[in-house]
Amino acid sequence: MKIFTSMPKTLKPYYQDELSKAQSALLKNELQKSWYHLERAHILGQPYPVAHTAVHWKMLKFGIKIKNGKEIIGQLPRLIFGGVKSFVGKIPVGNTGGANVSPLKPMEIPEDLASIINNIKTN
Repeated sequence: MKIFTSMPKTLKPYYQDELSKAQSALLKNELQKSWYHLERAHILGQPYPVAHTAVHWKMLKFGIKIKNGKEIIGQLPRLIFGGVKSFVGKIPVGNTGGANVSPLKPMEIPEDLASIINNIKTN
């Protein structure tokens, strides 16, 4: 079992870019676009405890901003346990991280993100 502690330096710019795009869209009140980028950041950050927890924190804050009770309640256990699951390598790969999907459900990774992830692993 591989234990991940920190995100590879070569992956960080892609992760940060998704978070920046999410924030920018949120400031423009483009809620669907903001959420889309949070989900993408989640996919990239999911194997790494700090990054994974940080995305769930941002998802919780998003839920609070839009006053979505389901998202707020759904993010709480993800916020608490997501990083732990990353640390021990027990994540549902590709899961987008929102309360609209089971926290245990593996999902298909979008092609462009899969390419980024695969290139990082081989470098």
